[in-house]
Amino acid sequence: MLSPPSPAALGYRMPAEWEPHEATWLSWPRPEGISFPGDGAYEAAMPAFARMVAALADSEEVRINVADEGRADAVRGILRRHGCEDLAHVRFFPIPINEPWCRDHGPMFVVNPRAEQPLAIIDWEYNAWGGKYPPYDLDNAVPGKVAAALGGLPTFRPGLVMEGGSIELNGAGTLLTTEGCLLHPNRNPSHTREQIEQALRDFLGVHHFLWLGEGIAGDDTDGHIDDLARFVDRTTVLIVQEDDPADENHAPLRENMERLREMRVEDGTPLDVRALPMPAPLVREDQRLPASYANYYVANTVVLLPVFADHADARAEAILQEAFPTRRIVPIDCRDLVWGLGAFHCLTQQQPKA
Repeated sequence: MLSPPSPAALGYRMPAEWEPHEATWLSWPRPEGISFPGDGAYEAAMPAFARMVAALADSEEVRINVADEGRADAVRGILRRHGCEDLAHVRFFPIPINEPWCRDHGPMFVVNPRAEQPLAIIDWEYNAWGGKYPPYDLDNAVPGKVAAALGGLPTFRPGLVMEGGSIELNGAGTLLTTEGCLLHPNRNPSHTREQIEQALRDFLGVHHFLWLGEGIAGDDTDGHIDDLARFVDRTTVLIVQEDDPADENHAPLRENMERLREMRVEDGTPLDVRALPMPAPLVREDQRLPASYANYYVANTVVLLPVFADHADARAEAILQEAFPTRRIVPIDCRDLVWGLGAFHCLTQQQPKA
């Protein structure tokens, strides 16, 4: 029996994050969830969530997964209590979740303007970063439920574990990722690098691959690219760098920088590699947290930038403003949010305009 044509063969591709959005998807954390452990930790993270939603709602529609209408009412109250009063562009969907990291468990959208249905969903498997945080059955079901909620979008299921935070695309065929995550045996142990690349070709419409090494300290995802290096246009990459030689991030980040400087995009153009600073180590309960300015999110008119009351915050903001001159940079204090081991890119998933 012949296999059905892949999304790429049908003409679908995954756009770059800075291309126009229809909406941004979020999965609201549960107070009883495990992402913000400890007394008062959930409440302490809520101001950052509310500021995120307020900034996004000025840019595009915000679509939030919650368990039911009762939970939606509770979230509306949280938003208003923390200054997000205008909810006209905020919609709630009755899609229950385990944890809030929508970048990794949410749908990856692909587009094909020539198709009868120009928007489709790639529904990868999700195993909570190698089975670290069970249960994750509700999270794994999110893409299919989003497809149904949007009227039954075409859905393609590769059958491989893949998280949105592990890949970065330039929208023209090049994909940036890390060996530490995609080749880790806790994801797809029976697949080689070549087989993983082929799946990404088939389902996301990419054809050129750039591999970095390890991610930053404190990252429980085994090295997601969205804490490390990000495209800002087709040929420009921002990568975090640690200036202190004694810091555990210094050597691996320098190695990744050296790799990038030798790399080219799909048409042979060398990368324009620019450094982002790292904040000073952020430690809580003897645990180093993955605080990184690279975990920003690009919406239609704003860029959400995690900041940490650090001397490097202003420098990171200036670098992002230069990279995205037509968008407003919105710095938001993430010291309590990153206790959940993620920031704005981890929480969001863009739905492109088809």
